[in-house]
Amino acid sequence: MKRPWLYVALGVSASGAAIPPMGCGSSGTTPVPPKPTASAQELRDPNACRDCHPSHYGDWAKSMHAYASKDPVFLAMNARGQRETGGQLGNFCVKCHAPVAVNDGMTKDGLNLDSLPDAEKGVTCFFCHSINSVGTTHVNADDIGVASDLVIRGEIPNPQANAFHASMYSSYQDDSKDESSQMCGSCHDITTTGGAHIERTFQEWTTSVFGDMGGSHTSCAANGNCHMTSDPSTPVSIAKGGPATRTFHGHDFSAVDIAFDPSFPSPAAQQATIEANLSTVLQGAVCVNSRAGVRVFLDGAGPGHNWPSGAAQDRRAWVEVVAEKNGQPFYSSGSIPAGTPVGTDPTDMDLWVLRDQMFDSSNTKVDMFWQAACAAGNELHQIASMTPPPSTHQVRLYPNTRNPGDSVLTQMPDKVTVTVHMQPIGLDVLDDLVKSGDLDAAVAAQVTTLNVALPNQPDGGATVNQLVWTPQAATAGFPDLTQGAGGGGVQMSCVSTLIFNITGGTVLATDPPAGCPGQPLPDAGVVAPSEAGPADGAASDARVGDAGSTDGGS
Repeated sequence: MKRPWLYVALGVSASGAAIPPMGCGSSGTTPVPPKPTASAQELRDPNACRDCHPSHYGDWAKSMHAYASKDPVFLAMNARGQRETGGQLGNFCVKCHAPVAVNDGMTKDGLNLDSLPDAEKGVTCFFCHSINSVGTTHVNADDIGVASDLVIRGEIPNPQANAFHASMYSSYQDDSKDESSQMCGSCHDITTTGGAHIERTFQEWTTSVFGDMGGSHTSCAANGNCHMTSDPSTPVSIAKGGPATRTFHGHDFSAVDIAFDPSFPSPAAQQATIEANLSTVLQGAVCVNSRAGVRVFLDGAGPGHNWPSGAAQDRRAWVEVVAEKNGQPFYSSGSIPAGTPVGTDPTDMDLWVLRDQMFDSSNTKVDMFWQAACAAGNELHQIASMTPPPSTHQVRLYPNTRNPGDSVLTQMPDKVTVTVHMQPIGLDVLDDLVKSGDLDAAVAAQVTTLNVALPNQPDGGATVNQLVWTPQAATAGFPDLTQGAGGGGVQMSCVSTLIFNITGGTVLATDPPAGCPGQPLPDAGVVAPSEAGPADGAASDARVGDAGSTDGGS
């Protein structure tokens, strides 16, 4: 099999003697830099990196990048897609889940991944650190250039020579450069062959305040604070024998996806890390007006992209609201029992779910990406500007009636609790793959629901991760402008996250769309009440709160 970028690069000394193949630092006594001795096969194997870079390897080994070719959900979805498209899906999935194997000509469709060496699978050290060009489309890994020179690229402008591999600086691995985010975007912006832009994370980032801050930006690695944590104040040696003046960047690339295989190292630790990261994602408030109307505000204030993002058609993020009187719940929405797919309770008309939906060429909803011609969602939008203050707040009325003036509970609560949940992959998606025979039911049974923190400090105490409104804990808010002209003077009292205010304005939250914008619906535009936004979507863009406290109390 022809493998154009696979060849052996051996180093020899001036006398012709072979230099030993391993060595993390320079010899110290040799006046000339050591020549690298690693072969292409060795460089492909992440285990070869472990001896000199144990911390990097340890992070990567417990990352979803390492797991990308072994994830049973990916394998199931790829197998089903290949079958249902008659093989036309090709390398659409596998070129991001096993890029080395694709570049080496070891697979065309990912159906033979189990038979390949581990070094050919996953998003490996060798792949990311060999990228030397990225085109302009930033979609589907179609325009990534991978060097064949066996030089390992990184962000250090003055790499120290070592006896194992050649090294050089590259802006594609430098988190202070635009190119590093462009490199990530090549696999984190996905458009189907039918034209559906089903993953838009990189595009979302480019239109956020983080993508353009006066000519600079906060990248995906975010100078060590988003998907590659670091502490520049504590320089270390990032390789054995190297200078202790470098900054270590974490390589676990934590986001929201979680492993479904019990053989994955430290699944509990992975979930704890994800939930810790999610503690900075959302801001918001819960307010109750004097007529017993509950209002929940959310703002995706932390990430540099929409929330949720990525494969948002498969993710399920939702809000749970419970109202009590004298210790007894009398109203709830989003209280979903374990093992029940989100959105399948027809009696929960108020459920606020944040997700994408996919549609075919006739604008009919579809569930599998190879069927999709377009995609649209109701996610929380990224921050587009810091001046004026962000205007991304969305408000959900409880109950979610079409007439805001009538959106009041049957009685005045004395406690309202708001919790945000997320499933990286919805149980309904997994169940669908089980029913098609592509996924083991035992895998679907491992679906994990993550807690998304809404950090606040009731009564000045310890920080808690739910919003709990009581008359005693609440502070005076602002007129409930969702009541309209007839009731705009109704006052609200609120409990908020630590740094939330509503001065930038608010829009009514919508439900996931029943079709893609600008496309006629297959039923000539008749939208089921459970699928439509407030007032058939007409009110979804209306500003409902342009005034309020700026002290975080609203």
